[in-house]
Amino acid sequence: MFLRKRGERGLIHEPTQPEAPAPDEASGADALKRAVHARLLEEADAGDFRHDMPLPEAEALLRRVIGEVAHLHGELLGVVRLGQLVQELLDEIRGLGPLEALMKDPAVTEIMVNSPQQVFIEREGRLTLTGVRFEGEHHLLRIIDRIVSRVGRHVDESSPMVDARLPDGSRVNAIIPPLALNGPCLTIRRFGRRLTLADLLARETLGEAMALFLQRAVEGKLNMLVSGGTGSGKTTLLNVLSAFIPAHERLVTIEDAAELQLQQPHVIRLETRQANTEGQGGIGQAELLRNTLRMRPDRIIVGEVRGGEALTMLQAMNTGHEGSLTTVHANTCRDALSRLETMVLMAGMDLPLRAIREQVASAIELIVQVERGADGRRRVMQVSELVGLEGDTYLTQDLFAFHVDGRTPEGMLLGHHAPTGLVPRCLGRLEARGLGLPPQYFQDARAC
Repeated sequence: MFLRKRGERGLIHEPTQPEAPAPDEASGADALKRAVHARLLEEADAGDFRHDMPLPEAEALLRRVIGEVAHLHGELLGVVRLGQLVQELLDEIRGLGPLEALMKDPAVTEIMVNSPQQVFIEREGRLTLTGVRFEGEHHLLRIIDRIVSRVGRHVDESSPMVDARLPDGSRVNAIIPPLALNGPCLTIRRFGRRLTLADLLARETLGEAMALFLQRAVEGKLNMLVSGGTGSGKTTLLNVLSAFIPAHERLVTIEDAAELQLQQPHVIRLETRQANTEGQGGIGQAELLRNTLRMRPDRIIVGEVRGGEALTMLQAMNTGHEGSLTTVHANTCRDALSRLETMVLMAGMDLPLRAIREQVASAIELIVQVERGADGRRRVMQVSELVGLEGDTYLTQDLFAFHVDGRTPEGMLLGHHAPTGLVPRCLGRLEARGLGLPPQYFQDARAC
């Protein structure tokens, strides 16, 4: 909440433009805000101000108070500056304070607050230091508390980490001292409009031949694993691929933080729950996944496998839930398979490695490797087919790959997606369902 007890400092922050104002201008603005804040406390004590009052009333009250305080200080405010002060104070009362302007920018996909004086953003895949500033740690902690309290959570020294979701679907992670040694840290991952396959083609995230094959693979109910590093675009690609699932199928999604935006009419969305302050009541993905198997799903989509639920997911894929999709953090297709093995071992079933690899090889059919390059562009680097096992070794074959041709003077990668010339073993399954592609399609580089 914006109002503080008497004696506390006002809510002050620098403008969100990269260039900071001159010292005299900044100190004058800060003094005026402090005076307005003190006056609002008086208004609240008198019952004339409420932080949840309708927006037109709040704006009118702020304009009146700012005008009266500016007059007492002998300041003349122009229409533009008055509007700026009203908006900044409204951001503090109703929004996320200094971050509100960034939240309104559709091009900003990630906001990273490393400290009250250091805020980075990601725009078009590139990290940029902004001029956004908080008044101090207490100001940043107040914004964090406002975020998490809206979803019934809290953060303090006894519970110094929290994941939450804003009303617009943005994912929030906060960590505070004593775990964060340099002060509170806040990360907000934002999700704009839902991208389509046409958007990814326009951005050269993948090629046309690769896109058509992946579309047929989803329609043909092949089990698929999307692999990549943090921020590489795994969830975005999963959203795009899910659009090809037929509308009549019953889908169940399981996520730690809801990010998927499926458009089918028959979707059940499940989300994990963290334990309370007593360590009770937590429900993880493994429990949700076991419950999902009793819900008669046609397909199961797990936002990301991170632990022992990987075993249940593989068993589901092997027992009739074809066409299931999931993602995993890994840097290569081979690493993705190794990660799955490690996570299966986390289930505590004490399975021999050979049995685990048989489960993986019979469940996963395609691995799609995505990557965010040094130029900030997200691309599908590889589409591989998991053919089976030879002894204890996975047999895989690359079907499509991204080939680097060079760089522009600005450092942007130039390249193209092309088939490798290998015909997928799964092509027979697709043909049986009327979704086949001619073998030449995987040999003609010009198709991409």
